[in-house]
Amino acid sequence: MSAFVRTLFGRRARRRWIHLILGGALAMPYVFVGQLIVGPAMDARYVFYDFVWQLVSFAVGLPLAAVTSLFPLTRTLESGAVRALCGVDADSLAYGPARSRAAKRRTAAWFTLHLGLGGIVSGMSLAVPPLAVVLIALPVVAGLTGSRMGMPEVFGSPWVLALSAPAGVAVLVALAAVAAGCGALLARWAPVLLGPGPEDRLAAAEARAADLAVRNRLARELHDSVGHALSAVTLQASAARRVLDSDPEFVREALAAIEDTTRRTVGELDAVLGVLRAGDAPGTAPAPTLADDLEGLLRRTRAGGTELTADIAADPAAVPPMVSREAYRIVQEGLSNALRHAGGEVPVGLRLAVADGGLEITVENPVTGAATPCRPGGGHGLRGIADRARLLGGTAEAGAVEGTWRLRVRLPLTAQPSQSAPPVQSGQSPSAPSEGSA
Repeated sequence: MSAFVRTLFGRRARRRWIHLILGGALAMPYVFVGQLIVGPAMDARYVFYDFVWQLVSFAVGLPLAAVTSLFPLTRTLESGAVRALCGVDADSLAYGPARSRAAKRRTAAWFTLHLGLGGIVSGMSLAVPPLAVVLIALPVVAGLTGSRMGMPEVFGSPWVLALSAPAGVAVLVALAAVAAGCGALLARWAPVLLGPGPEDRLAAAEARAADLAVRNRLARELHDSVGHALSAVTLQASAARRVLDSDPEFVREALAAIEDTTRRTVGELDAVLGVLRAGDAPGTAPAPTLADDLEGLLRRTRAGGTELTADIAADPAAVPPMVSREAYRIVQEGLSNALRHAGGEVPVGLRLAVADGGLEITVENPVTGAATPCRPGGGHGLRGIADRARLLGGTAEAGAVEGTWRLRVRLPLTAQPSQSAPPVQSGQSPSAPSEGSA
């Protein structure tokens, strides 16, 4: 019994009833236009008062509603109302305006259905409750005053008076049942008529892909710039702590390097966060490049006590800007990997060279002992390097070769963006690195 009462008078049923009444309110202007058409056409002088002519006007107005539903915002507004009042899963409804002919036809069918059922339920909601109240009160009023409250003479019969109150309650229950049934029908048909079509799904997929690309780019930039800075600062602070009493001059140099690293990282962080903006704001720090920032990167890496050998056989100033920016990040990540996984005491070698029209980047360090465990959530360095190489049409390889961990990246100096990511070739998966990998 309680389930039956909830079905007819529960929160969901009441909200759907409100949705139907809103449909009836939207139908009223079309009914008025229908009256203006039906009255002169049928020479009906009392069209505003005659129930039959009102139904005819309502039937004439619904096709007009179907035509006006082609207004672009109709589907957006109707979908919002359905999500709020009908208890329909938001993912099953389209969000934007209808663009294709099929979507517009479905929207017109929905709008007509909503206004048609809404007009019927709204009319019943206005007429049935007063009738029910009269039927319920009639036995009491007739017993006290003898009045039939304007009801037909048959309501003077004792049997009719005895059944009048139950009939009034039954009428109210029937109204609730009609409203609940119409609301359930609209809720069932909403995903079919207001749901996304193929073009909507394609647009949503493109939007998700664009958002994912921005998120991946931001994550890659943060990983490479901030991650390298934190690794370098950690090694510099550790080296300074070990020689705090014996080599004050080295400690001063390490602290100065830490200060320079953190100050520069703040500027790089501003540039990275610019990815989230529609465009670079005035004053935003430019992205680092080989020509302007490679020497500082090497100096900060050596400041932590790392034995870094750099063989720069290519002119950084001659590298195209886009390639220079990505190459700097690759070098930064390669050195960061070596520091993080091999330690500051292991010598690291860096070579930049131009061969066969491409920039070759090689970072090497000896493999020492067991692999350093990856931190939780880490292991994305090689994948980021591969992504950067792919975007420029280049290749990336990483792995242990005869006791040496080697990262080798080749970037074409004339960038040719590739649609497929070349695999990072190594004995370890990018998500499960060894020494010198991230």
